Amino acid sequence: MEHTQSSLFKPVRILSAIAFTLAILAVLVVPVFAKEGQEEMNANTQTSPSYSTDRIADDQTVKNVVLVHGAFADGSGWRGVYERLTARGYRVTIAQNPLTSLEDDVAATQRVLDRQDGPTILVGHSWGGTVITEAGVHPNVVGLVYISALSPDAGETTAQQYEGFAATPDFVIDVGEDGYGFLNLDKFKAGFAHDVSDAEAAFMRDSQVPINMSVFGTPLQHAAWQTKPSWAVIATEDRAFDLAMLRHMANRIGATITEVPASHSVFMTQPDVVADTIHRAAQGALITVNPTTA
Repeated sequence: MEHTQSSLFKPVRILSAIAFTLAILAVLVVPVFAKEGQEEMNANTQTSPSYSTDRIADDQTVKNVVLVHGAFADGSGWRGVYERLTARGYRVTIAQNPLTSLEDDVAATQRVLDRQDGPTILVGHSWGGTVITEAGVHPNVVGLVYISALSPDAGETTAQQYEGFAATPDFVIDVGEDGYGFLNLDKFKAGFAHDVSDAEAAFMRDSQVPINMSVFGTPLQHAAWQTKPSWAVIATEDRAFDLAMLRHMANRIGATITEVPASHSVFMTQPDVVADTIHRAAQGALITVNPTTA
């Protein structure tokens, strides 16, 4: 009887073993495939940018943009503006001016302008406004955009632009024996970038590029805004310049003005506003360069 009973249950035992094995495989293998499938789906899913990607017309005359940074920073701060403009089809180049003298900064900017293949919008932030005012006489430049920027006239110094306006106590420059200035570490965020995170402000503070303070006493030879159309973005919470000073400079050069609540780092914290203004400048300069397209 034992032999007969064993023979009867053997197929059942085999089937039970197979079922158990399949169940184990299902537990182990199915999640792996599910994970791989999810990873593949994630890889094929791209997050749409939050900014406009409407491309400019292929026949638009002005497609080149050159960005010029100011003191205590370098060109990497333009990343957000760069991404927005290139997404629209602009050719964007960032000048890395050394901040060693007005002459050196203008030369660095003009080297970049020499590489442009046609009409160009020249953009400057802060001290970069002085640079584009001088360098903007380059024949490729058809429009200027000032981003909370300085705009002296020919024969004037940058330092003269501050005369008659309120002091900015949060914007403190520590000047070394060699004549180069850094923004005060304790005041950096308050004076330069109060609208960024503490971590980002700390990185900006610790990577700042010093400027030769003698640049502010150098008279300009040219003022490109005298002959070329200008636009301006004014940061109304800028603590590097008195707001009245920014408005005075923009009105004096006849700029088309956009105001936005932002710190002196408006070129970083408001890239949509800045990029849109540059786009409008390209459209406005387009009318000047090629009236038949208006």
